Amino acid sequence: MAYIGNQVDTAFTSLIKQDLTGASGTSLTLTHAVANANDIALYINNVRQEPVSAYSTNGTAVSLTGSVVSSDDIYVIYLARAVQTTVPPDGSVSTAKIADSAVSTAKIANSAVNLTSKVTGVLPIANGGTGLASKPIYQGYRAAQYSTTSSIIPTDVRINQGGHYNTSTHVWTCPKNGFYVVGVNGIDNAAINIHLRKNGVKWKTSIYATQTSGWASYADHEVLQLTANDTLDHYLVTGRIYSDSDHYYQAYIYLLE
Repeated sequence: MAYIGNQVDTAFTSLIKQDLTGASGTSLTLTHAVANANDIALYINNVRQEPVSAYSTNGTAVSLTGSVVSSDDIYVIYLARAVQTTVPPDGSVSTAKIADSAVSTAKIANSAVNLTSKVTGVLPIANGGTGLASKPIYQGYRAAQYSTTSSIIPTDVRINQGGHYNTSTHVWTCPKNGFYVVGVNGIDNAAINIHLRKNGVKWKTSIYATQTSGWASYADHEVLQLTANDTLDHYLVTGRIYSDSDHYYQAYIYLLE
């Protein structure tokens, strides 16, 4: 019956011997690349070595588990050699076939969707990440209003990366471990005391931000090391906010990376 399919380039291939006279140390260099240690028969002083146990291969490099000296008689017999170039089928290269740390950043396309975020750990929430794609990650305002009772600020959220600020409880929950800049600023003409609370407890014993009198602005901030699920909120403890549309409070949180 006639042969069906592409004709082979080589019908028969002779085995090849390579002498490695004068080699020393724990490494040898082959003249032909091989796929694995079983593709060659390695002899040292006419004693065949056991593949994998006595030596391993990587292309043309042979690594020995022991050491040889220049006076040793060393040679290899190639049991398998590539006689043509083969392109693997699409989708045939598995994770196990890629060596650890073999993929460098030079081989990663800049236009790959979500690739940069996957490398840095900044993934969308839908993909299991924190959603922290830019800075600041939280920024909110409270318009000026007359008040002499304690209240939580702010209520007007402008930036809420990842949705970690709860607009009902006015509490921000930390999505991941890191250092954060947490601040508050504003302008008013009345006495106020604002505290920063961490996990429901006032941060430090001193007043976080204060404006005692007069038309003036104020600002204060802290750098905090937070862990995932820590909570933060700003709390107006005493004083009053003057009912004037020109006055406001701003609270913000930045992630330091």
